[in-house]
Amino acid sequence: MIESRCGILCSECEYKEKVNCKGCANIDKPFWGDSCSVKSCCEGKEFSHCGQCSEFPCDLLNEFAYDKEQGDDGKRIDQCRKWVCQCNNK
Repeated sequence: MIESRCGILCSECEYKEKVNCKGCANIDKPFWGDSCSVKSCCEGKEFSHCGQCSEFPCDLLNEFAYDKEQGDDGKRIDQCRKWVCQCNNK
């Protein structure tokens, strides 16, 4: 199941229950601000997640994944790859 556009596993997020977040794939605006450039880009291209894009992983996603404060050392990029494999095996 796709939980986010960028590959974050919302089910593992510490803020999910605190702020009643349903994940960016299921909401218009993220709880942390007015917009998310990764979400906007992905949805603008009509993808379920970034892994479906021919530019994956792009500079924007890499910046998010490896950001010193908010990044996850590429875990979200790996998750997008898993989602692509799961979809291809169906």
